Formats: sequence, structure tokens, C-alpha cells
Amino acid sequence: MTGQTFSPDPELIQGGMGVGISGWQLAGSVAEAGERIDRLVLGVVSGTGLAITMVLRLRRGDSNTRRALDAFPVPEIAQGIIERYWLNTDRSSRSRIPPKPEILVNGSDERKADLAKLLVVANFAEVWLARQGHGGLIGINYLEKIQLPRLPEMFGAMLGGVDYVLMGAGIPNQVPGVLDDLAGWKEASYKIDVAGGERHVLSFDPKTIIPEQHRMPLTRPKFLAIVSHHALAQALALRSTGEVDGFVVEGPIAGGHNAPARGKEITESGEPVYGERDKPDLAKIRGLGKPFWLAGGYASPEKLDEAKSTGAAGIQVGSAFALCDESGLRDDIKRELRRRCYSGEIEVMADPVASPSGYPFQVVRLEGSLSEPVVYGGRRRSCSLGYLVEARRTTRGGIGFRCPAEPVKAYVKKGGDVDSAEGRVCICNGLAAASTDGQAGLGAGEPPIVTLGQDHGFIRSMLPSADGSYSSEDVIRAILPMAPAGRSQRRAPVSTAGA
Repeated sequence: MTGQTFSPDPELIQGGMGVGISGWQLAGSVAEAGERIDRLVLGVVSGTGLAITMVLRLRRGDSNTRRALDAFPVPEIAQGIIERYWLNTDRSSRSRIPPKPEILVNGSDERKADLAKLLVVANFAEVWLARQGHGGLIGINYLEKIQLPRLPEMFGAMLGGVDYVLMGAGIPNQVPGVLDDLAGWKEASYKIDVAGGERHVLSFDPKTIIPEQHRMPLTRPKFLAIVSHHALAQALALRSTGEVDGFVVEGPIAGGHNAPARGKEITESGEPVYGERDKPDLAKIRGLGKPFWLAGGYASPEKLDEAKSTGAAGIQVGSAFALCDESGLRDDIKRELRRRCYSGEIEVMADPVASPSGYPFQVVRLEGSLSEPVVYGGRRRSCSLGYLVEARRTTRGGIGFRCPAEPVKAYVKKGGDVDSAEGRVCICNGLAAASTDGQAGLGAGEPPIVTLGQDHGFIRSMLPSADGSYSSEDVIRAILPMAPAGRSQRRAPVSTAGA
């Protein structure tokens, strides 16, 4: 957790995906495999909903999560979480899932502190587990649109020894300064968006979580902003609160959330049309003097070479890793998607309204999922987790929250526009339902929603047959040419015995 030294920038970044899809098992296996073949590869855990997945693992009695909590620097905090959630299968209990992040705004001081501790521990645990047994690089990916839990989450990841923080789905100009403050054990602030253009400031003091006798020097992780256009990269380089260390330039065919198209034209199927104005000027990004990576359809040696020819440090790959053995995607879904990719039968649509974030979201058409109108229309709308909510000013002057995916009447009562609720999906529950960790235990009844990128040409170079499987190392070896031994400088492997 202390004193790690950074090697040169990685050639390959594994995308941070979904709720539990890019879990510690995937990120750790990627970093370790890169180390074995002596290429710089960044394994990335998804930072979305880690408190939820940690609680579900504890309720199942997961020994690895218990091991991570035993390594947390403040034993009494970890023990309190274990006592509350370990093997707790009482579905009527308030301990079933963590409280909504809005508690950090309008809850009592005690509830705010409890949730902050849970968020810190969950992010620590995921990063700590990903770092065990190798000396490779580990990053964590967050969505800027999920603002409420951001401060304790990033601090927890830093306690776990994270090397890189990546963030997209918004304008993450506040993050570099927050990382600077947290690395110095200073109180950090984050302005959250409130409907109407207002901002509300959340603050977090790491010293309230970690007593002085348990504090250690923290290394500031590198920060990579995920952008779609050179204009945003330029703005972040000039106006962020601290140093932006690089950019992941993500095209519109990448999986998950995409930037909105600059034009209003849509296809017959309702997808946004991306044109010349949406293409980033890589020369302008290169002129910022920061390393950058290209993402969205780059999972091949030829595309890696193409990226490097533009001056990129390398590429980011998501979908190929989402379908590998170590990903947290449900096995039944993973098998079906592999088969469809192999046979060319898979369909992925950029849905402009599904996500409550307001960003287009790549949705795989899959039986039994929310991509089917009959499934979407047959379930009860819900907002039980509350991560992608919108802050609003209440009639009494306080801060309240609403989500266009919640029941329509409730949303409208809170001042929401009824048209904004049409077609919305509870992405929080839907993504969790698609993961191994979240498929049993949330109890919200939301069917899964599955996302991939629109390029699946990688599959035949990694998959031996339609019903076969492949590992994260197979992905890396298929993309990166072999390198001479001893070329890279890496830190020593992390012991699995403890923190």
C-alpha cells in the first residue's frame, strides 16, 4: 500500500465494466498475465456498486472478501462490517443491502459515517484483492455521473494501493485535486450537480476514518480521463483542479456508456448517428503532451499498431475481457454471448434513453433481458439502489433525489418530466443482475441488462469453437506480440499473507 513505484505507461488497459464484471479476479489475472509475458498491462476493477457486491459476498460467506477485510488497516471498522453482514441471509433485515448513497447528503451524522466506512472498506477490499500475488498494475474505473459516493470510494481504493484511477461518463475535472488532497490526508470536497444548474458540496476527511496510529503514507494514483473528443481533453488539461495524467479516447462503438452525438439525427432503429463532428482530432490530443489510449474496436495486433502510429501509448479493450473466463459476467450469459459472437448472430444497439444518466448505452439484444419489450414492460419499475439518481432542490429547500427509472408517478411527483421516464431502465439493478455476484440477493426483481461493444471481430482469434472458452491471458497474447524477458521494471509482487 505504500511506496509503490510506477513503471512506464501500459500498452494495454483492460476496461472497467459493469457491476462486478471487472472484478478483482479479472483485474488481478490480467495484471499477472501481463507480468508473465513481460508486457505492461493494466488490470482494472470496476468501482461501480462495490459496497453492494461486497455485502452480497459477505452474506454468502466469501472467504476472499473476509481475507481482504482482515487486512483493512483499522480492525474494529472491518469487524463491525463482518458482524453486520457475514452470513446474514435474513431477507427482511435492513442489513440485506447497503443504504442508498443519498444518505451521505441527508442522513444523520451516524448513518453518514457508517456508509462512508462501508464505501471505504469495499473499495479497499476490491483493489487489495486484485493486487495480491503479483507486481503488476491495478486501476479502478468510476462513472462521474455517480457522484454521491465518490470521495470515500476513491480514498478506499487508495488505501488498497491502486495505481490508476480512470473516470468517464461526465466531466471529471474535480478528480485530480481530490486525489492530491486524499494522498496528503487532507479533507477533500466534491461538487455534485443539482437540477437547475446548482451545485451542492460534499466533503470527506480521511482522518475521520483512519485514526492517527493506523495512518501510512499514501501514493497518489495516476488519473486517466475517459473522453470522446479532443475538446473535452483540452478543457480537462487546462481547467482541472490538479494534474490529468492521460486520456482514454473512447469511440462510439465501445461498450457501456457513450458520449451523446453532437447531431440530432437517429437511425430507423432509434440509435444516435455519429458524424465528422464527433471524431476526435488525435493530433490535438497528442499536442497536450499526455499519454493517451484508444478504445472501441481495437482488440487486435493490427489495431494496436494503428493506435501507436497515431502517437497513442496503447489501447483499452473491454468486450474481449468481458467474455473471458475470469470476468464476473454470469456463466449462462457469457456462454450465449460467446456463441453469438462466434456465429456472427449478436446484435448490439446504442440505446439513447435506457440509462438514467442521459448517455447512450450499448445494449445487447438477449432473450430474458431488458432488451426485450415484453420483459421491460412486464416488470415493476424500481430504484432500490440509488446510484444514478439526480439531485434536486425540494420545496422545503433541502436536497432530494429522483431517478427517471423509478415508478413514473413518484418521479413526476418529485418534479421530473414524464417524457424523461419513458424507456428508462434501472441500470444499477440490471447490471448487477447480469453479474455472478449480484444475480442472487438483491431481491429487486429487475431482469438483467447486458452491454458489449459493437465490434466482435476479436472472438475467433481467442475462441477455439463456438462452445469453447478462453482466459484473460489468451486475450493479452492475441493482442500483444511477445517481448524479450527483463525489459520492464515492475514493483515486487504483493504478498498474499496480509496488508
